[in-house]
Amino acid sequence: MEIYYFLTISGIIGTGLAINRKKFINYLLLFLYSIALIAYSTHIALTQESHSAYFTFDSLSKLSTLTLCIISIAAFFHGYRYVEKHNPTETPHSKGLFFSAMVILVTAIAHINLSNHLAVSWIFVELSTLSASILIYHHRNIRALEGVWKYVFVGAISVTFIYIGILFLSTAGKQAQITELSYSNLLQHAQALNPFWLKLSFIFFLLGFSIKMSFIPMYTASIDAKDKAPAPAGAILASLLMNAGFVAVYRYYAILCQTPLKTWAQSLLIISALVSLFIAAVYMTRVKNIKRMLAYSGIEHMSLMIIGITLGKTGAFAALLHMVLHSLIKPALFFQYNQIYWVYQSKSIYDVGNYFKYNKAGAIALLIGWISLTAIPPSGLFVSEILLFQSLFANHMLLVLIVVMLLLTIIIWGLTSNVLKILFTPPLQINESNIPTISPWESTTQYILPVLAVYLAYFQPGWFIDWISKAIIL
Repeated sequence: MEIYYFLTISGIIGTGLAINRKKFINYLLLFLYSIALIAYSTHIALTQESHSAYFTFDSLSKLSTLTLCIISIAAFFHGYRYVEKHNPTETPHSKGLFFSAMVILVTAIAHINLSNHLAVSWIFVELSTLSASILIYHHRNIRALEGVWKYVFVGAISVTFIYIGILFLSTAGKQAQITELSYSNLLQHAQALNPFWLKLSFIFFLLGFSIKMSFIPMYTASIDAKDKAPAPAGAILASLLMNAGFVAVYRYYAILCQTPLKTWAQSLLIISALVSLFIAAVYMTRVKNIKRMLAYSGIEHMSLMIIGITLGKTGAFAALLHMVLHSLIKPALFFQYNQIYWVYQSKSIYDVGNYFKYNKAGAIALLIGWISLTAIPPSGLFVSEILLFQSLFANHMLLVLIVVMLLLTIIIWGLTSNVLKILFTPPLQINESNIPTISPWESTTQYILPVLAVYLAYFQPGWFIDWISKAIIL
């Protein structure tokens, strides 16, 4: 029942933000939504595991919802800073639409994670596509128009693929008279599903969610979306929306793990992940757009998470830990991008440099973010990646391990060369008289989030380990 209360509150607040033009009312509504989101996430975290026909309160839901709450609150704060200070040309109408779309997007992502039914997942995936499209088109220029049409077109195809996958799955359960397409019911009756139709269903399901996960073959639309959307929205797309796609695929893969198709599904996921990792490595050595660089980095981390869930319980533990830690680190870099753009008025690597000179607090935050994202100790991602490498070794996948480490080395080199250029190399030309003064307090979240990732990785509270352990459903 609390789910329907929250959906109702979100719908009312989202509509109010879209039609209201008064600044005070808009920020009051956003504040009320933040309070509702915190209360909702706390309720889910404290509730015992339970399953209904359409939603589930399991450990995986708790893990993803708490992560969503933390990142969303930070994104709302930086969204406020963006429309009030970093982008002063905003109108009351554009501000209202921006926050309305963020509220709807966060609500949709939360319920993709909570969904216990494939049809419900499909509905909220469509809602996430529509709300994300509003954020991508926020700047209302030619490039934003190109990005939104590409995202809507590819998103429509992906939703169609998911729908086809659901139809094939219903066909797979027809002979065994399995009519309820909830994840919990399908897990119980996985052995009775027709292997041929189940295999086709999983392929279409993976294709459909690839745009959300920034995975092959539909990663290009996702990259463009993160580039064109304002940075606070890009932070949500690059972490929370990717997590939602991952959670859906993970739940579906768990069903196949109960059938003779487990080895086939494992091979499909590993090959897809390695191809995606190769694409990330190629682009990371060539990209000169800062936001696209951060977006392509997401392909790398999603590939590692997908590989992790194919490696048994230890690999799944590493993948889920990696999901949480990456979700804390990546948004911090997107938030910092706002300050970089404010200083240089450009997102090209060629136009930036000497960032330490112009924004010391922001430069240190960027340095911490780079260390965290590349899994250099004491980065929290170092722990999850070591666990992943150990799992590959334990499963005798030495060739996969070598390929992964080689591609990661190339990606780290590409990311490092660009970040060091931003921090230390003098820009080709810059008018220092126009550089704004940025308060160190604007970088607060970019310090807190990576430090929180370090705490969760190295000190691992008991409840956190318990949630991850229980979220392993393979």
